[in-house]
Amino acid sequence: MKKIIVPVDFSIHSENALQTAAFIAKKNNAEIIVVHMLELSNAVITQSDTSSSEEAFFYLKLAEKKINTFLQKEYLSDVKVTPIIKHFKIFSELDELAKEEGVDFIIMGSKGISGLKEMFIGSNTERVIRYANVPVLVIKDKPITKEIEKVVFACDFSDDDVAPYLKAKTFFRKLDCNIQLVYVNTPSAKFSSSKEVEEKMIAFFNKTNEDISNINEVKIVFDYTVEQGVLYFANKSKADIVAVATHGRKGISHFFEGSIAEDIANHSKLPILSFKI
Repeated sequence: MKKIIVPVDFSIHSENALQTAAFIAKKNNAEIIVVHMLELSNAVITQSDTSSSEEAFFYLKLAEKKINTFLQKEYLSDVKVTPIIKHFKIFSELDELAKEEGVDFIIMGSKGISGLKEMFIGSNTERVIRYANVPVLVIKDKPITKEIEKVVFACDFSDDDVAPYLKAKTFFRKLDCNIQLVYVNTPSAKFSSSKEVEEKMIAFFNKTNEDISNINEVKIVFDYTVEQGVLYFANKSKADIVAVATHGRKGISHFFEGSIAEDIANHSKLPILSFKI
């Protein structure tokens, strides 16, 4: 793990993300790339008249001053931090930057459990998740400042979950922590019998080269909704992170039906880490 991107808007929520990044960076000798996105209009950027140029220069210098002040944190000592200022809030640029820099993942802040639409830069967090081909870690009320020991990966053992699970397995191996697979069976049209669940698990384990004997380690939860089951188990087992698979540009609407992954992200008090399908 070498590089981490942290988009900031100078709020306490982005500071939580930055503090989390610092903790992980110190453990892995990684660099943090701090990105602030200005909301300058095309007119301000492209017009050649003196007043527009002066206005753009003013906002750029103001952003530089704010980001330099924001980065004066004790927890950033001994961490390589590179600040970058973008003129627009174009979220595909974060993915492009991640590719250019060989970034391992993106960390963003959230106001808590009020939903993705209320995150520290509003629906922008959801847009980052849609565009990003690297994992995106969403930090909730508190930063991560201790070892990540347990991760719950919600899985329906479909083919769509194979690639995200393999990515998650590789990712968390770098952090030296365990992944707990959890499957939620609900009293709906998609209810599966014990035999059907076992067959799904065996097929999934074969595709991911897992030891079939580890099937006994999978936690099967029965609940009214997948979201309730995942969050119940994650909280009861004192998980540090909940990992979810996302469809990217189609929004985080994977998991069995509708927008279950989004519901999990909206209502979880725990950090959420998304992996692109």
